[in-house]
Amino acid sequence: MTTDQLWLGIGFLGQAFFSARFLVQWVASERQRKSVVPGYFWYFSLGGGVTLLAYAIHRWDPVFMVGQAAGLFVYARNLYFIRRNPAPGAS
Repeated sequence: MTTDQLWLGIGFLGQAFFSARFLVQWVASERQRKSVVPGYFWYFSLGGGVTLLAYAIHRWDPVFMVGQAAGLFVYARNLYFIRRNPAPGAS
């Protein structure tokens, strides 16, 4: 496996994390029969964002880097709010 192939795999892994967040949100909404954004959505967002940021830095793509870095603040802030004010009955 070459270094380029490894980084391509990292990029696809990040995209898979990022895409999985929509599946998590869809399943949670279907279960509750209303639109909800579960905590796992933000964890997948953060994991995908960090992985894709690493890939963007490797590719030295400033547009991709700025986009991913900016999103990380939103994801981290939402996780902070969830931990600070947990929903009733959440563990």
